[in-house]
Amino acid sequence: MQKTTIHLLRMSETPIELEPQLSVQPSSQPESERGLQPPALFQLSLPTQDPSDTHQQSQLQLEPQLSESNPEHQQKPVWINRRRLLRLLLGFSLCSAILGLVYYMHYNHQNSNIQAGKVTPCLSPACQWASARLSIAADPFTQPCDYFLFTCGSDILSPDNGGRQRGQGIPGHPQNQKEKAVWTERRGQSKERDDRGLRKEEIPDRKTVLLQYLREILESNNRPGSTAVQKAKGFYHSCLDTKSIETAGAEPFLALIQKLGGWAVSGQWNQTDFNSTLRLLMRDYATFPFFNLYVGKDPNEIARGTTKRYIQIDQPDLLIPIEWNSKTLKSQAKTQTLRPFLASCERYLALLGAPASSSMIHVGTFISLSSELAVAAAPLHFRLSKGQLYQRMTIRELQKQAPAIDWLGCLQAAFHPLPLIEDDHVLLHNSPYIVQMSRIIGKWLNKHELSTSGPVHTYMVLSLLHTLMPALDSRFSETAKNLSVALGDAEEVADRWKHCVSETERGFDLVLTHLLSKRTAHREAEEIIQNIFTSFKSKLHELKWTDQKSFQLVLKKVQSLIPRLWTTKEISSEVELDLLFSKVTVGTNSFFSNYVQSLSLWQKRRSQFLTEKAEAADILSVAPFLLGDELLFPMGMFIPPLFHPTYPRAMNYGVMGFLIAKDILHLILPDVYSQSEMVHAVGECVWAHYLTVTEKAGQGGVFSLSAAQQQELWVQYSALQIALQAYHQSLKNHPNDTSISGLSHTRLFLTSFSQVHCDSDPYSKCMPLEPSFLITVICAKSDLCPTSLQCPNKTQQHSLQTC
Repeated sequence: MQKTTIHLLRMSETPIELEPQLSVQPSSQPESERGLQPPALFQLSLPTQDPSDTHQQSQLQLEPQLSESNPEHQQKPVWINRRRLLRLLLGFSLCSAILGLVYYMHYNHQNSNIQAGKVTPCLSPACQWASARLSIAADPFTQPCDYFLFTCGSDILSPDNGGRQRGQGIPGHPQNQKEKAVWTERRGQSKERDDRGLRKEEIPDRKTVLLQYLREILESNNRPGSTAVQKAKGFYHSCLDTKSIETAGAEPFLALIQKLGGWAVSGQWNQTDFNSTLRLLMRDYATFPFFNLYVGKDPNEIARGTTKRYIQIDQPDLLIPIEWNSKTLKSQAKTQTLRPFLASCERYLALLGAPASSSMIHVGTFISLSSELAVAAAPLHFRLSKGQLYQRMTIRELQKQAPAIDWLGCLQAAFHPLPLIEDDHVLLHNSPYIVQMSRIIGKWLNKHELSTSGPVHTYMVLSLLHTLMPALDSRFSETAKNLSVALGDAEEVADRWKHCVSETERGFDLVLTHLLSKRTAHREAEEIIQNIFTSFKSKLHELKWTDQKSFQLVLKKVQSLIPRLWTTKEISSEVELDLLFSKVTVGTNSFFSNYVQSLSLWQKRRSQFLTEKAEAADILSVAPFLLGDELLFPMGMFIPPLFHPTYPRAMNYGVMGFLIAKDILHLILPDVYSQSEMVHAVGECVWAHYLTVTEKAGQGGVFSLSAAQQQELWVQYSALQIALQAYHQSLKNHPNDTSISGLSHTRLFLTSFSQVHCDSDPYSKCMPLEPSFLITVICAKSDLCPTSLQCPNKTQQHSLQTC
């Protein structure tokens, strides 16, 4: 602006010099009074001149000379003076208007700079951390295209760039030399960051974020606090103490077997009663060898608003690998897996000190009993087709149908101290299995030739071993892993700290819920939930529905929903927590003993679920769910780095606002693709942007998107629009927002959003590109973005439409 002003001043020199010659009368004003006139800046001529203007000025310069030499001109002095005066006034007016505009622009530019300087930087510890994170992350506005060319189809990591390889999971994805050259340059930049001790990181999936946050809570060295909190932390640290666990070996489990009366495998068994042993396993060790127990509502009553919960009885998670035969409509043991399963059973018995001479007999009877139980089991889809779910009956009726089990005694043990009676109702999810299971157990209990070997009892002990295996040394977990590999079901072993956080939550969920609730910004979380939901409802009206009746039903459902933060009111103080966990003894070097107590605690929580009216908060839940007319959002969603009350709202809306909107769309509009043509159109539009950027548009061999992929593109693109609209409305209602790293408002919103990793929800496999690419789409032909995101050498970008 300074250069422009100087240039204009220079161009104004000639007209100013003409001023005395064009005056009608000499000035009679004193020098001091002339100083009150507007500054010269407002008297400047136009900064640019066309040929006619130049010709006019030449005439003006010649006129004084002509007036002196030509007598005809001397005869009309008044007319000439008026014409000159008119020209002068016209030029003066134009100059004043233009210069006024220049001054206004200059002043407005300075004023905008002042306003920008008034944006308050966020200096909280959370913001300082977030700023450091952003400083080492790629800026979407300086790397607008190549930065976004990742896909969500693979979790394969590149050793060079520390992220997923581009093109994984997308057939026909371009990986040409030009792109490799770009990545070579970026790898150099990444190495430079690594040399400084920094590395680029994306926000991990929400489940990992929550586990990391709970880990920080459990590892924090805050004030001593309540005894319940200290017990939870003690349990967690005993789980981390793998050295003590390895040293203990199998001895803790063998001691427990002796406490239960021994077993035939060791040659020392006092032939305890079948039902008495089963009751102990269910009450104290949360072990259900022959059937599963859980608590839930009857879906037939939910529509009527009933909140009553029932004991639900289901088929068990069998240890033996089975498969469904669609011809015989029966389950059967996988013949190709029997050998590795047999080997794993032998290994377990060897680790428990069983004599090699007799172990094969016990393994054989165990596999035989397991195979018979497997035949009676059925997959969920078959039971649904046969109407075998939620079959209601009384405990007395159940006893008649499956007499081998002491149902009342076992259920009373599992739900102690609740006073259950035979007239109480239960819900069965596979009554044919329950009936057949009772017959099989009765048959095996009455086999006199095997009575001394106790195959049914051995089956229960090995089921208990499976329950307690997480608390035993690595030899047991390695055996289980080897079996999984042989079955083709190998999963990546989770970090020990993740395993320990999950195990701590099992028994001390009330403690962790209390600690998490204390750290949750309830007011801020409620505010963003409400604002995103309001923006979502406005998005519904933008959809062009093919069926107005379906739209009205969805709209009616949405209007009746009450979105809110999912909290718990069970525990109101640490004093209550201390009382609840007063009988729990946590040892620092005995994780096995601690683990057994956590199972007992979990079983007591199961009993409480049966009588509670409100839904108990699930601390490890990271996605909202519908409960009647309520849309509940777990507290575990609103934690750093995803959300923090001191963050600028732009950051919270850019990350958490997007995730909330995406969850709502998935939950409420699961099949919107079939109800709106816009889903197809938007999905194809976003994909067209992607193909253009990757220079594949118009070329053969590029696969077209499936309906599920188109819907997921629409969902995530719409979620970004919803979050951005909600943020702009929030900014309109509350104009002040802080900044981070010098970024504010929309740019900080989009930069924060670019850090969102491909989410680990059930729909992630349908997302054909990384969410951050949506920034390129939303900025195309849009004034929303602070700078234009134009990709160099992308010849087709000008033809892209706004999605």
